[in-house]
Amino acid sequence: MIVYRVSVFLGGLLLPLAAFGHHSFAATFNVDVIAEMEGEVTAVRWRNPHVGFTLKTVDSSGAETLWSMESHSLSIMRRMDLATAFIYVGDKVKVAGNPARQSGINAMAIQNILLPGGEEWVFQFGATPADLRWSDRLMGTTERWFATEGEASEPDTGIFRVWSTGLASGGMRLSQSRSYPLTESARAAVAEFDPVEDDPLANCAPKGMPSIMSQPYPMEFVEQNDTILLRIEEYDTVRTIYMGSAAPAEGQRPSLLGYSVGHWEDDTLVVRTTGVNYPYFRGQEGIPQSDAAELIERFTAAEDGSRLEYEITVTDSATFTEPVVLENAWIWLSDVKVESYDCTVGD
Repeated sequence: MIVYRVSVFLGGLLLPLAAFGHHSFAATFNVDVIAEMEGEVTAVRWRNPHVGFTLKTVDSSGAETLWSMESHSLSIMRRMDLATAFIYVGDKVKVAGNPARQSGINAMAIQNILLPGGEEWVFQFGATPADLRWSDRLMGTTERWFATEGEASEPDTGIFRVWSTGLASGGMRLSQSRSYPLTESARAAVAEFDPVEDDPLANCAPKGMPSIMSQPYPMEFVEQNDTILLRIEEYDTVRTIYMGSAAPAEGQRPSLLGYSVGHWEDDTLVVRTTGVNYPYFRGQEGIPQSDAAELIERFTAAEDGSRLEYEITVTDSATFTEPVVLENAWIWLSDVKVESYDCTVGD
């Protein structure tokens, strides 16, 4: 059975998928419609970049249809205390969500799912019993996503710990304005960008700098001789920051993450990155980036180790009419670690 309902406002429901999806959510799914379905689970995909499953529905004539159901990444599910699979082949479930925009594509971004045992999971950060559609038993928790401050730690280890995203921080944001000061050529590139056809993250393609720094997953600084490694859970990324005499000569081969050299200014780690050949400054919006871009990052940990402040200045005359300054912050939660991402394509 399939029921379609037009929704007037879905902002709260769309936040997690819009913010963390590995494709352009609004371009792929119809955000103005909530569809309800019920059927039998025939396959389960409990992995990154999206946990999902296949649902078999049967209409009044007995015709069967297979639907691809998509949700959060496994990494996000861990933060919701739902790291272990709770959907199994053979389960009879009810789902509600946003169907695919393209005609003939049987896919849905799930917002609610009712399990055989009567529990209901809501794909919404900060979900409460008021967000349940069919049940009074809410699964999981998202409280830690909204922590305003992390835990204090002793002894103080500065930046060298695992840092977690807290949605209360607002994520990566412009510090000086509400819009990017794009050049004429950059505006033309954005206008021509197709979020479906040109999706830079399709098929588990990794992110480059500086996009990888806006990801929502745990990351960890590790001191290793005369270098600092920044281990980022998304795509199992490892950035190498060369310190002092360990820095190789200029003119290194360009790469997605570029060539990073760091130094300390009191307790702030300052990193200069050049030689980035990732073609997007913001891939999901189509904002381009030239190979002449220079990135200056500043990482500063709070004295009690609970929070990491971040600032990045991007200078790229081909894309911006003036340098762009972005800010972000992460928090320290003692039980979080950097897990294996292991992005998988296909069935």
